[in-house]
Amino acid sequence: MPTAAITARRRRVNAVKWSALTGHVGPGYADGLSYADGPRRRTSGGPDGLWADEEHQDVLQRKRPPFIPEIDDPSFVTIYGVRDLPYGYDVLVENLMDPAHVPYAHKGLMGKLLKKENLGRVEFDIEGGGPIKMKTKVANVDGFLTEQQENRGYFRYAAPCTFYGSPLPREVKKKPQFMMVFMCVPVAPGKSRVIWAFPRNVGLWLDKVIPRWYYHMGPNALLDSDTYLLHVEERNFAAAGAENWHKAVYVPTSSDNMVIAFRNWFRKHCKSQVGWAVPTADQLPATPTKDKLMERYWSHVAQCRSCSAALKAMKALEVALQFASVAVVGFLAVAKGTLVTSVVQRAVVVSLAVLCFAASRWLASFIEKNFYFHDYVHAYK
Repeated sequence: MPTAAITARRRRVNAVKWSALTGHVGPGYADGLSYADGPRRRTSGGPDGLWADEEHQDVLQRKRPPFIPEIDDPSFVTIYGVRDLPYGYDVLVENLMDPAHVPYAHKGLMGKLLKKENLGRVEFDIEGGGPIKMKTKVANVDGFLTEQQENRGYFRYAAPCTFYGSPLPREVKKKPQFMMVFMCVPVAPGKSRVIWAFPRNVGLWLDKVIPRWYYHMGPNALLDSDTYLLHVEERNFAAAGAENWHKAVYVPTSSDNMVIAFRNWFRKHCKSQVGWAVPTADQLPATPTKDKLMERYWSHVAQCRSCSAALKAMKALEVALQFASVAVVGFLAVAKGTLVTSVVQRAVVVSLAVLCFAASRWLASFIEKNFYFHDYVHAYK
């Protein structure tokens, strides 16, 4: 097959893949952000198909979704994930674009990003935060490009749903590469969904031995660590007014350029709101308890085949360990004086029972923290 035909086919597959994941085939890809309303009909493509109304059924031909070549590159391996979040689309996008919050909001989860031993470092703090010099350019209705100075990385916002980039320079070829791709999907006022893809061309063999659910533990922990902060921040924005967001925050540094550029884009092309298909008062939902706000099962596990399968297997193993501990104790009672006669033998059997019970308790705690709810307290990190 000619190279041009292969490239075109990959672009079509990539477009259908992302559109099927987000379900966003309505208007607004170039002008603002909105969800289509009216009669809907099915179009081909994707495992679940795509839905569009009469006016926008050919939207994929008129406006192609962003194409990420690394996702289809056979020399890369990509880890996917999804999470429903208790804050809106604009807060989600803004948070992903803010590199300065990482050492603080995700304290204790990413190690020391900057070390005191770094030569030339003058400004830093105990969490490892320091100046990040970034410059935003090529800003228009289609989004913008931001590059980190000293050729250290880049990030691009492809309006309205895609944000991707890498902490590594774009010009470096044939060296280890890692990308972060985020699809930010509006769900309802005060609710959003993030679909992530992390392509890399290093450590490919790890993908063959490490299960996908293990890869999801890290991103879920990161999302949990600032969920409550963002949930409250969104209410502060609402209190200040959509047009007065800058009065609720302080954005003085060059690392805030992406946040400012996005807020300007959101104001200019979307009037600082999502155009919902069904008329809504845009009222934020009530704040639930923290365990419901940061729950993982319905927001991720139930939607993830790997995590749901792992949860089912671990629950079965937990029951098996509990049964084994009881069975060992029962065996000790029955075999006392016959099969188990010495003190050493009894000690071994009792130790085995205790070990099985302790393992079941540890596994229960592991399941709760990684598949249901794990609190995050910044003061303890």
